[in-house]
Amino acid sequence: MLFAICDIETTGGSPKDSKITEIAIYKHDGEKVIDSYETLVNPEMPIPPFIVNLTGISDRMVENSPRFFEIAKDILAFTKGCVFVAHNVAFDYGILRTEFRSLGFDYRLPHLCTVRASRFVIPGHDSYSLGKLTRALGIDLVGRHRAGGDALATAHLFSLIYEKDPNNLETFIQQELNPKKLHPNLAIDVIDNLPNKIGVYRFYNDANQLIYIGKSIHIKKRVEQHFRNLKTKKGIQMQLEIARIEFELTGSELIALLLESQLIKKYTPIYNRSLKRSRSPYGLFHYIDGNGYIRLYVGQTAKITEAPLASFSSKKEGNGFVEKLVEKNQLCKKLCDLYTTSTSCFQYEIKECKGACVQKESAEEYNKRVQIVINGLNLNEATFYIVDKGRERNEKSIVFVKNGSLRGYGYAPFHFNRKKPKDWEEFIDLVEEDKDARTILKLFLRKNKKHEVVYL
Repeated sequence: MLFAICDIETTGGSPKDSKITEIAIYKHDGEKVIDSYETLVNPEMPIPPFIVNLTGISDRMVENSPRFFEIAKDILAFTKGCVFVAHNVAFDYGILRTEFRSLGFDYRLPHLCTVRASRFVIPGHDSYSLGKLTRALGIDLVGRHRAGGDALATAHLFSLIYEKDPNNLETFIQQELNPKKLHPNLAIDVIDNLPNKIGVYRFYNDANQLIYIGKSIHIKKRVEQHFRNLKTKKGIQMQLEIARIEFELTGSELIALLLESQLIKKYTPIYNRSLKRSRSPYGLFHYIDGNGYIRLYVGQTAKITEAPLASFSSKKEGNGFVEKLVEKNQLCKKLCDLYTTSTSCFQYEIKECKGACVQKESAEEYNKRVQIVINGLNLNEATFYIVDKGRERNEKSIVFVKNGSLRGYGYAPFHFNRKKPKDWEEFIDLVEEDKDARTILKLFLRKNKKHEVVYL
């Protein structure tokens, strides 16, 4: 297997709006570099001053260099039969594909990202940027932000991680979609032009029936995964039926989760029916035993009609969460279904439990602490807003929780916080809370910390 390890310098930071100013490619056979290709490129547009300062490549340097269409055949020949490799491959590969597309050619190669591969093969580094990672690994990088220097450093990094990985990085190779295997009504450009942003996407068949609804923080990547799924009969069958794709950006992952759940319930697409099995099949529940003590336990949500206090992807995760509640709130492991015994729990013997397990502590006193836990998990009937990223830079997403229940969500101008929080409700589209929405809300608040919570 051959690898084309590439670095590209451009006029800007977006594959759709930038032009190439320099390209360097090192051909690698898995053991060593066996060939190289490098050239400056005339972008046929002015190079912005901040790019000149960053790369040192000026308009004068490239004015007599070949234009992309003049080197396109050379690049095709040099990379033919190779796996395309780059540090942050989405950028370099995207730029190259855009340049070829402008010539009417659909350039496609299997590709591999050394950022992603490095995170798995050599974990534990503070940064995986090319400059900092190569410095940490003792790899010389001569000519930072020039295609030749960055590509050669990436080639040395590739050699290191290729040798360390027992599968020689095969699991990190991303195969390209084959346009011939798509539905005749679905152009490959539709998938190529999907945004890698947070939102909800929908698949329709050729009878315009909605057959699947999904959400992702990277819509394009997730949709491509559907078309690469060759492991399940359902996945393969769905691929053959997808004739149209729609998407809706949400900015907020929480809104994407809520919207996906809402739409699936409304339309019940045929390929979503298996999703009736919850993404969080286990939950934390409570009941009062015969002695009057509130008992907590982790159970399967499908078997219990009440909404869980918290939700988990596995019983192990749930029990781990309860362990922390026990330690923080001096609860009894026996009464939290973590210790099976007909007598006292072990913690009582070592004086870490107050004795609710053998009724040495009254139900009234014990239940006070459990109720504090329950109230906290039930959002304490609080009223607050969850403020997060919007769909665009000039807005914010806001989710409104009133008296501990989901009230709705919406979007506000970036400067909306000049208004008092009590007036933010004008930006909210109301929704009806159900068991799933409440579970999504509580799970998000427990696991995600990058949002802002504003209490009223």
